[in-house]
Amino acid sequence: MDKKIFTTPIIKANPITVLVLGICSALAVTVKLEPAIVMGISVTLVTGLSSFLISLIRKTIPNRIRIIVQLVVVAMFVILISEFLKAYVYDVSKQLSVYVGLIITNCIIMGRIEAFGLTEKPLPSLVDGLANGLGYGLILVIVAFFRELIGSGTIFGLQVIPQSFYEAGYMNNGLFIMPPMALILIGCLIWIQRSIQKEDDKK
Repeated sequence: MDKKIFTTPIIKANPITVLVLGICSALAVTVKLEPAIVMGISVTLVTGLSSFLISLIRKTIPNRIRIIVQLVVVAMFVILISEFLKAYVYDVSKQLSVYVGLIITNCIIMGRIEAFGLTEKPLPSLVDGLANGLGYGLILVIVAFFRELIGSGTIFGLQVIPQSFYEAGYMNNGLFIMPPMALILIGCLIWIQRSIQKEDDKK
């Protein structure tokens, strides 16, 4: 199995910064680092396991109902993860709210199933799904890190900016906890990545 199946979606073909998919949830769940990490893990598991299962049964799926089958498979894994989160990390589940359920509509998952799961063997499909999920999660974590740090002065809810800074007049930037700032940060990441890749292509 080609190792590029795993490495390419994380950086060179990142679902968010290159393919510009999954933007809505990236705006909604990145105010804090903890829910962003949980969302990234959830999408990674759903994408990987869905592609794996679809690949296993791909030869038995009639083409005319393949989308319905894909949705049922994705919905099954989303429900399982949603119930797991409610059982073991209820507070984070409440922060994520409806966005866990909306994983079903994430274009990254359906896109990888269509492009890879339906045509490739199970193991490469699993790796491809996991890699795309990790690429998605990586961007969420980067954006959430800066939004929580600058917007709230905390990391994982713990204050990291010294109290003396606040006493000297420092204030948290409330703009960073608003959705438009997530879009700006993602735009900056897209610009940085494409600038680097452009320089690499010239070499």
